[in-house]
Amino acid sequence: MKKALTLAVALVGVVAIAFVAGRAEASPAKQTAGSLVGTGATFPYPLISKWIPAVDNALGIRITYSPTGSGAGIAQITARTVDFGASDAPLSQDQLSACNSCVVIPWALAGMSVPYNVPGIGGRLKLSGSVLANIFLGTITNWNAPAIKALNPKLNLPDLKITPVYRSDGSGSTYAFTNYLSEVSPQWKDKVGFNTSVNFPVGTGARGSSGVAGVVKSTEGALTYVDAAYSIQNKFQFALIRNRAGTFTTPGMRGVTQAVSQLPKRITNLSQLKIVDPPKSAGKLAYPISTFTYVIVPTKSGDKAADLRKFLYWAVTQGQRFGPPLYFVPLPAQVQGFAYREIKKVQSQGT
Repeated sequence: MKKALTLAVALVGVVAIAFVAGRAEASPAKQTAGSLVGTGATFPYPLISKWIPAVDNALGIRITYSPTGSGAGIAQITARTVDFGASDAPLSQDQLSACNSCVVIPWALAGMSVPYNVPGIGGRLKLSGSVLANIFLGTITNWNAPAIKALNPKLNLPDLKITPVYRSDGSGSTYAFTNYLSEVSPQWKDKVGFNTSVNFPVGTGARGSSGVAGVVKSTEGALTYVDAAYSIQNKFQFALIRNRAGTFTTPGMRGVTQAVSQLPKRITNLSQLKIVDPPKSAGKLAYPISTFTYVIVPTKSGDKAADLRKFLYWAVTQGQRFGPPLYFVPLPAQVQGFAYREIKKVQSQGT
């Protein structure tokens, strides 16, 4: 009896060891589920950085993402040195052709903030599109200029030089900001125009959203353009921007949500997603420098196709819940529908 009991205990121990060993061997399965490498836009990086551990936890897919700027994202996905690129600007027809069977999918939505470093003014700065354009054109050079005083009669505006700060690298943030300036200022449109990289007439350049944020933080009198999440993370004050309804508004949830309220009920192409400087009918709080940001993926993605589809579906559905604390607005239903249809085009064959 004693021998039988000893044998039973031993057998239980062997089974337990085998079970633990099996669990130990099984646990790395998640680590081998797949991996994806992406690069590009810095604008959505605060959101993507929240997605990375969540995607690993939900899908077992490891995401590596480098915020190198939209220009680099477009270049690297075109060269196929990464699995996906990201850009705050939709691709031009030439860029789309060069990318050779790529789809451009909206996956996040937010507003471009205009942070500034002007100490001691005693309140929140208000700016209009024309004043912003003239600052970046170099025709308004001091914070106590009459045009700024007219918008801020109650503020203590100093006799301090304005230092406009812009992205020196190819940037979708620059595209969104200069697109807005081109809408509100004929002079800007004629002299500078809009693109991911333009020749800014005045100011100081820096690489990446973190770069321009760093210059603003260390330079009294500076202002720049970055997504609202960077302003929040750096504890910047950012300007209220006057919209077409005459309201000074912010890139908060309500402002961006109203900016997209005029979208068609069905989205069939990227040109329908232009939401900069929305009309009065969008709402009195509509923020005028709102923008979508995009992921760029080859339709012929080989053995990465299945993981890409899973990741992208997750990003435009479950991933949207991570946005609001960072001032990213969940994608409207019709934009999600467009994204679903584009994601389905990502297949494995032909690579």
